[in-house]
Amino acid sequence: MEIERFIGVDLAWAQGGGPRARPNETGVAVIDGSGAVIDCGWTRGIDETVAWIGGVASGRSSLVFVDAPLVVDNPSGQRACEREVGRRYGRWKVSANSTNLGSPRLAGVLLRERLRAAGWVYDDGASGPPVRGLVMSECYPYTTLVGATELGYDQERPTYKRRPARVPTARWRAVRAAECDQLIVRLAGLATADPPLLLSSHPVSRRLAEEPSPEASAEYKHREDLIDALLCAWTAALWARYGLARCQVLGAGIPAAGLGTTARGTAATIIAPARPEQRRDGTGVRPVT
Repeated sequence: MEIERFIGVDLAWAQGGGPRARPNETGVAVIDGSGAVIDCGWTRGIDETVAWIGGVASGRSSLVFVDAPLVVDNPSGQRACEREVGRRYGRWKVSANSTNLGSPRLAGVLLRERLRAAGWVYDDGASGPPVRGLVMSECYPYTTLVGATELGYDQERPTYKRRPARVPTARWRAVRAAECDQLIVRLAGLATADPPLLLSSHPVSRRLAEEPSPEASAEYKHREDLIDALLCAWTAALWARYGLARCQVLGAGIPAAGLGTTARGTAATIIAPARPEQRRDGTGVRPVT
């Protein structure tokens, strides 16, 4: 049985500020092979997120792509896959935060453990995309935005999150909202891509295109989390469809600092769409061994 559902999770890295604090929102989305959005929205906390994933998978072979560190085994510094993000995508102004065993925000590790207990398997992508089962991997939406030619960000990432120095603080919210609206237009354009993403197929995702992006921070973050979840889901579908012909596996075969090599399939990696010039050799497909 081939993969039937592609699930995207823009996980809140922190689980909350204390026992009484409400966890931050996690954006979630699931699409099928036709690009139809089966469900999308938001969860809060690991329990709710795991329950939602189990519900939308519902026994079908499914691939979950999570925007959060799932495997963290380096005592300090930055994971190898995070370093590679900067090396391969830095020209497009894309880099990654540092994560290590001392990091305070490791909700992704907990999510991996909870999903594993529920029957899911973590896959680092070294052997290519899975063909069946319940599988989870890590991705990073910024690499999708600049690595997937369909989205058209040929020069640099869109400024829908971090304020660039050239934008005055007083103008930032308006600029951010306009950039987000343009990103949504490009996401809607994936309706004719292979694989497709049909924003109009679900009322929640359809509202992204029907309503202008808000400038207020809380409302904007709400929208941004959903966009990133949809990007994660589409990246999972792209990986399943094209594998290493369209994506590269960042961090595969590189041992964590101070540690030996990891068992095949379990390394800390990020699966990232890539143009030829973003690959390790800068010329085309590089098989991961």
